[in-house]
Amino acid sequence: MPLQNRVTPLGELIATPQRGLVFGNRGRLHDDQGRIRRRFAGRRWIACRLEFRGRYHGAMPPGRYTGLFFLDEVTAFAAGHRPCAECRREDYVRLVEICGARAGAIDARLHGERLGARHERPLDELPDGAFVLREGEPWLVLGAELLRWTPGGYGERLERPGGRATVITPSLLVDALAAGWRGLVPFVHPSGGRRSRS
Repeated sequence: MPLQNRVTPLGELIATPQRGLVFGNRGRLHDDQGRIRRRFAGRRWIACRLEFRGRYHGAMPPGRYTGLFFLDEVTAFAAGHRPCAECRREDYVRLVEICGARAGAIDARLHGERLGARHERPLDELPDGAFVLREGEPWLVLGAELLRWTPGGYGERLERPGGRATVITPSLLVDALAAGWRGLVPFVHPSGGRRSRS
């Protein structure tokens, strides 16, 4: 039976057999039986490499943080997770430079944005990698399209419409995307690749 440790762009924890391309955590969320008991345990929500120096601690070891999985980096960003300062040092330093702040200030701002109200923005002003809500579902902005997120990859595609949309991705991370962000982990799942023209 799958564990409830897969993260959606909305930050929800779901149980699904599909694995993600990015690892992360938000502290210890599970009890000793591996059941999720809380949504987060602090402000520091990080996104990590799947592998780093051969370390493996398991998904939900007793007394340790809960290992979480994301489809890709843009999903982790939408859920409000920033790059880890240890396994993704280069990405962390770049985010610090973009934001002009260190981890504590970045985490505090992201936490406020995660818990606060979402804002609308013009769709044509959003960078690749931002997520928006469309009929209550998360959709990825990528080029001239919107791609519907699913736990196993991106499904339905639509031409990016005009108008405004509710943005899921915290504004601090939208700014990082607008600065041309590409990190050390997979940015977009392969299912989000550009369609070939026939």
